[in-house]
Amino acid sequence: MPRIQIDLPERFTFATEIPIYIGHINYGHHLDNAALISLVSEARVRFFKSLGYSELDVEGVGIVVADVAAQYRSEAFHGETLVVEMTANDFNKYGCDLVWRLSDKASGREVARGKHGILFFDYAVRKATAVPPAFIARTAV
Repeated sequence: MPRIQIDLPERFTFATEIPIYIGHINYGHHLDNAALISLVSEARVRFFKSLGYSELDVEGVGIVVADVAAQYRSEAFHGETLVVEMTANDFNKYGCDLVWRLSDKASGREVARGKHGILFFDYAVRKATAVPPAFIARTAV
């Protein structure tokens, strides 16, 4: 079975630092896969905040996560600080991908890369809606 391959963009428009706490560690003494998604979710909230948005209010509409893909590159351990880089790309009528990379701050070692496919969603009518043009303009690489 072929493995997931995530192609990264030439540059990211956003970066944040997140420490790895003991609660992020599994029985193998490294970053747990569920914790990885949680850390990326925190970075996603920060990404939207850096643009002046929340996940429930991007030019009057919200977002929902439609899919997630991750590719692990190395282990990460308690006490390390991860740099999470993120950018929006591959826009379509209703959404885009948020592509991300996690790296150890001290060594630069890549820990994981992936993407979250997001849809813009009108919570008032509970339906997907078009990507707000202002969001595209703010996230242009």
